[in-house]
Amino acid sequence: MDKPLMAKATAVWLVDNTTLSFSQIAAFCGMHELEVQGIADGDVAAGVKGFDPIANNQLDPVEIERGQKDPAYRLKLKFNAAAVGEEKRRGPRYTPLSKRQDRPAAILWLVKFHPELSDGQVGKLVGTTKPTIQSIRERTHWNIANIQPIDPVALGLCRQSELDMAVQQAARRKAAEGTVMTDDERRKLVSTEQSLGMAPEPKIPSAIAGLENFTLGEKEERPQDYSDADSFFNLPHGDDDEDDED
Repeated sequence: MDKPLMAKATAVWLVDNTTLSFSQIAAFCGMHELEVQGIADGDVAAGVKGFDPIANNQLDPVEIERGQKDPAYRLKLKFNAAAVGEEKRRGPRYTPLSKRQDRPAAILWLVKFHPELSDGQVGKLVGTTKPTIQSIRERTHWNIANIQPIDPVALGLCRQSELDMAVQQAARRKAAEGTVMTDDERRKLVSTEQSLGMAPEPKIPSAIAGLENFTLGEKEERPQDYSDADSFFNLPHGDDDEDDED
């Protein structure tokens, strides 16, 4: 969905200058309704100056009037030919400095759990170069001994939807090439929602499985049965008793 320029500042202006509902503002600005409510409460976007979408030719005043009369109405963004394709990412993904040290761990996770992904797909997901991916894939990276695989989604390097899309593209590519996939590969190639609905994998029997039917051998000593009174009172004497007799 197309969003207005400076979406958060636009939401601030709409909250301050209109009676539109939080859901209407959230839908128009591409935000969550609770985030818009936080703007109204002063908990979100504190100090952000409102950005007038009408003065900046992004919204017609008629749209606001319709929205204020009908809470179910959704505002329509004015068409701007100069903004067409502006949100399309160009070049490699920018990774903040604070997260660049996490990229090797994310690359190792993708290489380990999704080997079907190409180097180009991995580089696009986490914003890295092919030589770095190749060094981790071949385990020639200078710090490979200290790198632990971590999900790039958990690290905030990519979205789950982006990872699922890349995995599905890899699945279609393998199907087009006619490559036979194992059951484990098929499980990895499905989306998160599909994998959650799959039946659990059979568990490998543990080393103690079947010991409940184990019988003691001939050389194993069985414990004596003291269930009857006579055998209980005829217990063998210890060393202390022998000393007393002496």
